[in-house]
Amino acid sequence: MPLTHLDLAGHPRPQLVRAPDWRDLSGPWRFAYDDAGRGRAERWMEPHTTAPYTATVTVPYPPESKASGIGDGSHHPVLWYRRTVEVSAPPAGRRLLVHFGAVDHRAEVWLNGRLVGHHEGGHTPFTCDLTDAVEPGGEQVLVVRAEDQPLDVTQPRGKQDWRDAPHVIWYHRTSGIWQPVWLEEVPDLHVTALHWTPDVAHARVRCALRLSGWPGRAVRVDVTLALGDRVLAEQRVLADERETVFEIAVPALRHAQDLDALLWSPDHPHLVDASVTLTDAGAEEGGGDATVDRLTSYLGLRDIGWEEGGFQLNHKPCFLRLALQQGYWPDSHLAASADDLRRDAQLAKEAGLNGLRVHQKLEDPRFLYWADRLGLMLWAEMPSAYAFGTTTMERVLSEWTEAVSRDLSHPSIVAWVPVNESWGAPNPAQVPEQRHFMDALYHLTKALDPSRPAVSNDGWEISAADIWGVHDYTQRADVLRERYGHASVRNGEFTDPWPGAKRLLLPGVRHQGQPVVLSEFGGTTFEPAEGEEWFGYDTVASPEDYAERLESLVAAAVDSGLAGFCFTQLTDTEQETNGLFTADRRPKIPLPGLRAILTRPRRS
Repeated sequence: MPLTHLDLAGHPRPQLVRAPDWRDLSGPWRFAYDDAGRGRAERWMEPHTTAPYTATVTVPYPPESKASGIGDGSHHPVLWYRRTVEVSAPPAGRRLLVHFGAVDHRAEVWLNGRLVGHHEGGHTPFTCDLTDAVEPGGEQVLVVRAEDQPLDVTQPRGKQDWRDAPHVIWYHRTSGIWQPVWLEEVPDLHVTALHWTPDVAHARVRCALRLSGWPGRAVRVDVTLALGDRVLAEQRVLADERETVFEIAVPALRHAQDLDALLWSPDHPHLVDASVTLTDAGAEEGGGDATVDRLTSYLGLRDIGWEEGGFQLNHKPCFLRLALQQGYWPDSHLAASADDLRRDAQLAKEAGLNGLRVHQKLEDPRFLYWADRLGLMLWAEMPSAYAFGTTTMERVLSEWTEAVSRDLSHPSIVAWVPVNESWGAPNPAQVPEQRHFMDALYHLTKALDPSRPAVSNDGWEISAADIWGVHDYTQRADVLRERYGHASVRNGEFTDPWPGAKRLLLPGVRHQGQPVVLSEFGGTTFEPAEGEEWFGYDTVASPEDYAERLESLVAAAVDSGLAGFCFTQLTDTEQETNGLFTADRRPKIPLPGLRAILTRPRRS
């Protein structure tokens, strides 16, 4: 039976699904802190070692959060998780894998006391092969050691605070396991990565497929692309190496007058179903079972571009109406349930936004699925480190490469942002190696995915970039109109080259048609109660005052030479109380009025 979109939405990896051969390991795990760092020496990974595990944590919520059942926000650099799993060894020709959506920051994994894998990088997935460590009898002991040094500012951490309590714009930490953990049984030879890159202008889709090993025999790959009941393409290729890249012609895209029924956009987020089957040609000829692997995926047909200062979607002008999304929940921090992730995407759409700038977080793939499904354009951003040096560069380069690889098939992602506001490279104007690092991230991103714009540094000190993102928190609409309300902004000409804390452009940077986007502005909050912790850029006294301020600022951004705006922010987040919605996702002003403001038409 074909998988429905609800089957994909509930899967931890919606664009590479085998069903029903997976099992969710969310729920209660035994848990222990290891502040003294004795766990390895005392063999806490051994299946008979149970004494240290005196607490219970609810995975995948971080132990700092209330949802985890622990709720301890103090510094604990080493965490241990343990649970038993009833599972038998897979049959011959099959492998048993455990997948981790994200473990912050460094993880080691044992099954029955045997090390089966390790990973560094707190925001990207990894997989361990359990097959050879499975013991007879059914009950297996899975142990995870996570190390997350709270004071290590060379570690990509985004907005996780290094202090005990959140301050200014930084929040409670999210340590250890914070995205789904799941088991999957797969064939010996199976697909480990699947990437889709549409090319609407040339009526084709590029498919890049990676296998778990060299085939060693003739393996055929059959791909079917369909939109509902309409088959758009069928293709067969031979996979004779570990990585295979091929083009799939989509003849329906040649009909220029019928594209609205095919293309992905915020107004019409059409998704194309993809099925991929690997078959063993030799087994098929011999009359045996020819299926090697079978999986379900999806993609969106759309092109992203820019020209003469304007952002383009499917070769048409598209004004960006975004909000900054922290992806943070009071009870679960950076982690979230599938329902919470869906609801945030729906909130953005209900408010009239056509996208979000996901800020200092690599969002859960289940959220990306809903952005794809509902039609939200996303800017994807790397969580920053804070101290420049060799270790920072090594960590950011490695994790950013994994992040782009994980997410490049999502049609919702329309821009990559490896650095925000020079975080992790704080002096690129004075320190050449820091500018080289940011420029290298831009060029690495373009090498990994040339199909989207990339922004080496968003906010100021712009160097290599396909979009010029400007952060400007003035609360006066007349100042915004003076700075950006002229057509020459489309040519990269600014009346004020220092609207924020640092210069907009690094020396030698010249405009070459890049769109200029007000990628952070607003930040208004209600007047706090006496003694209340808060952060914002200005306060107002009432919902009516808030609506008036919001309307004036958005109108100034819309009636400008800009290619789009990004309002700070979608929801209140801890003490940063400048959201369009409260932390529990209630609109600050009635939703129809909020939508009317954010969808205000541009002046002709």
